[in-house]
Amino acid sequence: MYVRKTELPEQRIGISVSKKVGNSVVRHRITRLIRECFRLNKDQLTDGLDIVVVARAAAATANYKNIESAYLHLCGLHNRNKESK
Repeated sequence: MYVRKTELPEQRIGISVSKKVGNSVVRHRITRLIRECFRLNKDQLTDGLDIVVVARAAAATANYKNIESAYLHLCGLHNRNKESK
C-alpha cells in the first residue's frame, strides 16, 4: 500500500493486481473485494488521501475477511486512521 496526502476533500483509491496473481476472473474478484473494503471503511480514514493498493499472490486465495483485515492493518501502519474523539 502506498499513501499520499492531497489537497482534495475525499479519499481516492487505486488498485493494482498483476497477471502473476491469476487469470482475469481472479484479478477482478480481488479488485472488487479491495474496493468494497475501501468503501465500507472510508469513514475511518483521514480526508485527502490517495491510496494505491498492490495485491500480492496470496490475495488470490484470501476471502473478504482476510483482505479487510490486511487493509485495515496497513492503514494503521501508515497512521491514516482518524483519531477517536
